[in-house]
Amino acid sequence: MAVGVLDHIYYWTTDMDAAVDFYGDVVGLVLVRREGSAWAEFDAGPIRFALHGGAADVVPTGGTAVFEVDDLDSARLRLGQRGVVFDQEDGEVPGLARFASFRDPDGNVLQIIEYLRS
Repeated sequence: MAVGVLDHIYYWTTDMDAAVDFYGDVVGLVLVRREGSAWAEFDAGPIRFALHGGAADVVPTGGTAVFEVDDLDSARLRLGQRGVVFDQEDGEVPGLARFASFRDPDGNVLQIIEYLRS
């Protein structure tokens, strides 16, 4: 392999406090490290999820952070109760998974995905 394993994924943010609140209080990730308004890291399992501050403007890119859930319907309900507005109807990969998309305060796309169990 030319490179090592994926270490972390980060999104740029214009407002670190709002983004940290969103990912902690709304999405439910645990903040494990913060460096003022420059950087924040969350426990997201084997790959770290982070926020990089200092962006004057954020233009969301083609990347999407996808978080696995056990039950899409209950996760969607909990997130909706916390103010999340989903972009569209739930999607499906027939025979594999169901998913729903939403955005963070900077417009970055996130998804929750439930893999179908046999």
